[in-house]
Amino acid sequence: MSIRILGISGFLVLSAVAVSLTPQSLSAQAVAAPRARQVNVPRAANGHPDLSGTYDVATMTPVERPAGLGNRLVLTPEEAAALENYEAARNAKDVAPRRPDQPLPPVDGNSSTPPSFLETLFRAGGGDVGGYNLFWLSPGSKVITVDGQKRSSLIVDPVDGKIPPMKPEARKRNAAFLAYAVSPDASESGAGGVPSAFDGPEVRPLAERCLLGFGSTSGPPSLPNYFYNNLKQIVQTGDTVMILNEMVHDARIVRVGGQHLPQSVRRWMGDSIARWEGDTLVVDTTNFTGKTQFRGSSENLHVIERFTRTDDKTLLYRFTVEDPSTWERPWTGEYPWVSTDQILYEYACHEGNYSLVDVLRGARVQEATKAAKP
Repeated sequence: MSIRILGISGFLVLSAVAVSLTPQSLSAQAVAAPRARQVNVPRAANGHPDLSGTYDVATMTPVERPAGLGNRLVLTPEEAAALENYEAARNAKDVAPRRPDQPLPPVDGNSSTPPSFLETLFRAGGGDVGGYNLFWLSPGSKVITVDGQKRSSLIVDPVDGKIPPMKPEARKRNAAFLAYAVSPDASESGAGGVPSAFDGPEVRPLAERCLLGFGSTSGPPSLPNYFYNNLKQIVQTGDTVMILNEMVHDARIVRVGGQHLPQSVRRWMGDSIARWEGDTLVVDTTNFTGKTQFRGSSENLHVIERFTRTDDKTLLYRFTVEDPSTWERPWTGEYPWVSTDQILYEYACHEGNYSLVDVLRGARVQEATKAAKP
């Protein structure tokens, strides 16, 4: 799909859940013990699990846990069903034919607080006046299930399901950067920035330039985007693993058994090497560049990913993020990648992308208008 989402503000914004949650849910401690898996999984010629395939990572479960849940990682089946039913009803209403005599939207748009996580994202993506309807989008329709548990967030550590606080020096560093530029990982609606952020295409955010998918879909860590282009393809050989993302066709090449490149060599998606720990592929990524800055991280970002085939249709993707220059402690999340027979089409993000040229042209017009004033 070549449609681009414009105006995604606060991409991982948290919202209130649409159901009343009860104390019957389990806490994050329920998943603290190591998982013992005795399953028959497809294997490659070298005996390791065969991770190759195409996977759909769409989900309605947010990265961070919604407010009010505390340490409750696991939802009851009733809570999860209520969330899924609400989204199904909302989606059905969204794609239903419109009445020609329906009331006009408010003059200043709809500024009410949406009751669900996905609804919050869609409102942010289209602004108060609205955006694409569900004909153009492909959001997740299910709460993620891991070890038979319905989860309230991707993050499992810390136990509150929140990204740890940013260190004071990191906040100061990011504030200084944003005083003259726009964050490289900003989504389009958060990409206004200061006037100098429109000086040329090189200072625009990566998603706007169609270089990397918004919301860290390329990874690492590789996260859901909650809108569309949810597919990932893995191609595996004896010494290499390739991970192709449908969003902006980002491709990661992981060397199995290799050594990291010298620290002087920096890459937008980092330098990834891998090793096998039993039946789990562990990917270690360092050597990031300041051109990406995942959620305000520094070049010291270090990401560990673990790919475990839990059955012939599912991979469990687990990631740990650490950056001693940015966060007070490491943080970990996990979610399933589900096998699909869907076809991963090319995403020609920049084809006919007049918006970037128009953004810069508009900035020049504003400058000229301001200069012409007495």
